[in-house]
Amino acid sequence: MTHQPQNVSTQERGAAVLAHLSAPIAAIVSAGWLAIAGPLIVWLFYRNHSPFVRTAAAGAFNFQISAWLMSVVGWVLCFTIILLPIGILLIILGNLLTLILGIWGAVRTSGGHQYKYPWQIRILS
Repeated sequence: MTHQPQNVSTQERGAAVLAHLSAPIAAIVSAGWLAIAGPLIVWLFYRNHSPFVRTAAAGAFNFQISAWLMSVVGWVLCFTIILLPIGILLIILGNLLTLILGIWGAVRTSGGHQYKYPWQIRILS
């Protein structure tokens, strides 16, 4: 099922791409802890100006909350010897998904398509 690209300006596409890419960039710079900041900032600036950017930034933020919680649970599990392997797996998985899906969302959005993350804790809309 292919969706037609939305008719949005180059500036809107750029802001939506930034919303998706800001999470992996911040995750790399901050070891994963600030990945929610970029999408939230983009959402705050564009929430009343562009539905396309607002939806992209909200989706990126909501997914990053999910990935961040996965990493936090992983860190908590690392404090026990028995659950250490599961904790390490969750930390790695949360960071990999942030990187891979953030880039994939940016690629899709740059073409004018709205990207929907596979799972999200819906906080922003």
